[in-house]
Amino acid sequence: MRTILCYGDSNTYGESPEGLGRYPRADRWPGILQEALGPPYYVIEEGRNGRTTVWEDPVEGNDSGLSHLGGCLKSHAPLDLVILMLGTNDLKSRFSVTPADIALSAERLVRCILASPNERRPHPPQVLLASPTFVCANTFLGEVFGDRYADSRRLGPLYAQAAARCGAAFIDVAEVSPPSAIDGLHLDRDGHRLVARAMERKVRALLEHEGGASS
Repeated sequence: MRTILCYGDSNTYGESPEGLGRYPRADRWPGILQEALGPPYYVIEEGRNGRTTVWEDPVEGNDSGLSHLGGCLKSHAPLDLVILMLGTNDLKSRFSVTPADIALSAERLVRCILASPNERRPHPPQVLLASPTFVCANTFLGEVFGDRYADSRRLGPLYAQAAARCGAAFIDVAEVSPPSAIDGLHLDRDGHRLVARAMERKVRALLEHEGGASS
């Protein structure tokens, strides 16, 4: 059994852009990934609305990905792979964080995973760092995000560099699926399916073939 932890924000949680709450597991990319990979794999969803990379949100509460990561790694160990997809919420105006610093924050999480103990296994889990899909300029959350479209499009290359520095695998979700046109922020059902298919290819390359992490 290969165990995969999907650690992310509302686009891992499966928040609907239509304002209908959470999509069913069968329509969320981790659930679709589980179905595609089949019984040899166990895919764990660890998505939380509003989760950032390292920042504590002074308005919405305790949503730092760094604060909760260690506990998740311990409670779900041993792990073969962690898929890390965070950074969208770092773009909120209240944080005033540059794309470069968002990528460095994501890199910090990758390094925490690679340095973590892994429950009777000689090696830490592999990491697949996913830069999130972009934030549309016309998002209905404009008062929260401002116009961060250009900044969100800069994350992919910066995350790729961060992954390379750590020896982690990388995927640019912005190149796989845009956000829904409804809210400019969240994946719709089609987006979740596209992301799941792209993740499946990466997972199989990492866990079923020789050579370890690849970009």
